[in-house]
Amino acid sequence: MKDFITQEIKNENAVLVGLITSEQNEEKVTEYLDELAFLAETAGLIPNKRYTQRLDSPNTATFVGKGKLEEIEAYINDEENKIGVVIFDDELSSRQLRNIEKVLKIRIMDRTSLILDIFAMRAQTAHAKVQVELAQYEYLLPRLTRMWTHLERQRGGGGTIMRGPGETQLETDRRIILDKISRLKQQLKDIDKQKTVQRKNRGKLVRVALVGYTNVGKSTIMTLLSKSEVFAENKLFATLDTTVRKVTIANLPFLLTDTVGFIRKLPTHLVESFKSTLDEVREADILLHVVDISHPAFEEQIAVVEKTLFEIDDTEKPTILVFNKIDAFNYTVKDEDDLTPKKRENYTLDELKQSWISKMKENCIFISAIEKDNIDSLKDLIYEKVKEIHVTRFPYNDFLYHTYDED
Repeated sequence: MKDFITQEIKNENAVLVGLITSEQNEEKVTEYLDELAFLAETAGLIPNKRYTQRLDSPNTATFVGKGKLEEIEAYINDEENKIGVVIFDDELSSRQLRNIEKVLKIRIMDRTSLILDIFAMRAQTAHAKVQVELAQYEYLLPRLTRMWTHLERQRGGGGTIMRGPGETQLETDRRIILDKISRLKQQLKDIDKQKTVQRKNRGKLVRVALVGYTNVGKSTIMTLLSKSEVFAENKLFATLDTTVRKVTIANLPFLLTDTVGFIRKLPTHLVESFKSTLDEVREADILLHVVDISHPAFEEQIAVVEKTLFEIDDTEKPTILVFNKIDAFNYTVKDEDDLTPKKRENYTLDELKQSWISKMKENCIFISAIEKDNIDSLKDLIYEKVKEIHVTRFPYNDFLYHTYDED
């Protein structure tokens, strides 16, 4: 069946819209729109213009106020701008989508539908494709009143669904969607059973999982540690499918897993659909939480990942914070006459290391995966953490352990 949510949107100019509220100030909205722009570029769009508005809460009818919507409309109607899509940085209700489209008369997307589009483009395996399709249908279901005309009229693998007396097209389409959701969930269950068997067949080897915000360098680290090529790209959600490699440091073997990156405001449908993929995180013995230390909001990204990890599995696991991209780290020197307190962007890397990060002690490390800085120390740290668990499972293998020394 042709995907009716993912549409051809490449190379179109896009307008981005965000709200400044009591929950997110202007600085936060700027960060969120930066990320939305990165998402748009990942989807093949060209961010052209940004609009923000200060409101106590989103307008229930049109998200932004009437005046702001008219301002956006005027910009879109200027033919020189050639705008193809307007993207809102929050999930829109069916009512909001319908009302905004009536005014702007252009394709409207919200953050959730944009992320779903990217996931649909990135999905390579049958497992990922089923997960994304399920998330798409669950997103679509409450919005059928607006989108029903995009649906096919055929039930997969069978005959045409006949409409009963008095049954509306909307009711028919709702039954089609519910039927597809049911079948996709069953497909996922079947795939999950196969994945569970595969995980059991790996034996008792210690499992280490790379987790973190999207685009922090997990796949690059995976390549360095496993010495095998893993797809890595400077785009959000470059990795969707879980990759597992057997890695040996010195002569100590363990399993290393690369997982899908997290992101703020991650659609609930995606978290639910990808829970089976995230079983690798649930079953891991050790987590390598990779952080982009060069990102101005890295502490917030850490909080997003920790919150998502808790939703997946509230079990405490040994965790190493791997602060990556030290080569890209920079800071702003305060003027001598500036007597205001130092802000996050004024801290040097050494000063950051002496902040709350110092409490992590041996459970954190600073590296550059691109420049291969401090990678040997990372291997030493992983070796020690894996050995602690390995000796409890294989107590008669003590002769294997010695101080790790890279050739």
